Amino acid sequence: MEEIQEQQQTNSEEPVLESESEADALQDEDDEKRGPPQVDSKAEILHEKVTKKIIKEGRGEKPSKYSTCFLHYRGWTKSTQHKFEDTWQEQRPIEMVLGKEKTELTGLAIGVSSMKAGENALLEVGWELGYGKEGNFSFPNVPPMADLLYEVELIGFDETKEGKSRGDMTVEERIGAGDRRKMDGNVLFKDEKLEEAMQQYEMAIAYMNDDFMFQLMGKYRDMALAVKNPCHLNIAACLIKLNRYDEAIAQCSIVLSEDENNVKALFRRGKAKAELGQTDAAREDFQKARKYAPEDKAIIKELRLLAEHDKAVYQKQKEIYKGIFGKAPEPKPKQKNWLIFVWHWLVALFCRLLKLGKHKSE
Repeated sequence: MEEIQEQQQTNSEEPVLESESEADALQDEDDEKRGPPQVDSKAEILHEKVTKKIIKEGRGEKPSKYSTCFLHYRGWTKSTQHKFEDTWQEQRPIEMVLGKEKTELTGLAIGVSSMKAGENALLEVGWELGYGKEGNFSFPNVPPMADLLYEVELIGFDETKEGKSRGDMTVEERIGAGDRRKMDGNVLFKDEKLEEAMQQYEMAIAYMNDDFMFQLMGKYRDMALAVKNPCHLNIAACLIKLNRYDEAIAQCSIVLSEDENNVKALFRRGKAKAELGQTDAAREDFQKARKYAPEDKAIIKELRLLAEHDKAVYQKQKEIYKGIFGKAPEPKPKQKNWLIFVWHWLVALFCRLLKLGKHKSE
């Protein structure tokens, strides 16, 4: 399938896909019920109060002090298995500058400093390096002296000697840093390194979080969206290739919340919905996309495939119902009752004989 081209031209901001097939409340509820992962790997002692078990190996080097790390994590209290924080639910990684982290995240930072980009691990942190003796009664809600469990993914990191965080950057610096990450992601995407590409896109998005975007107006907001939205769309393209359709839908929906008529977002969300069997919702997205790109062959093809799918489903249902109820039976001819026939004949004969006898007597 051909890639959708905005305004019928190749957009250099996004990688060109060979094929779009290579598509939230329930998910949130499932995540809320999910406890810490069970990990069989050997525990590594990082500190007297911090141990680590690797869930998925990373690659490359480990971050050094003052590196700006981008990560996702879920946190539970060890004793009750209560989940008190989950950055994955918001689909935006957080930033941590090693050596400048908050006191309550000291144990988490020790774990992160031992990880490689792309690594996923389970950390066990003693309360002394967590929320301490008093705990935290606002957000996140952590009881006093609670040992913690963290499932952590280190998406990637920037090495900076001075430990310059996003908050210390100018608007142009943040947008520029995000754009460089996006371009790195595009190179990895073209090499079919989808997981690595998504990590670059997520780090690019991290430079333009909600607080930052809320402050922007005019040309600066447009500049930031020109980096941020393509990253969400490119993540969606990767997720579709990896058959992670629910996540792809969420990424496209983020773009559509900013630009409700974005053709690529509508098309890719429609693709993901179609793969999940949500044909009516997929058709709605494709039809809206076609409104803004009426000649796009990829959209036309997807609508045709949905029509063929609906026809096939109808024929199949027709055959099923035919098999259940069967063909209406033909009425059988009524069999003659010979006894009644003979009785009628005898009665008629008797009557005829009576008539004949009466006629002779006269």
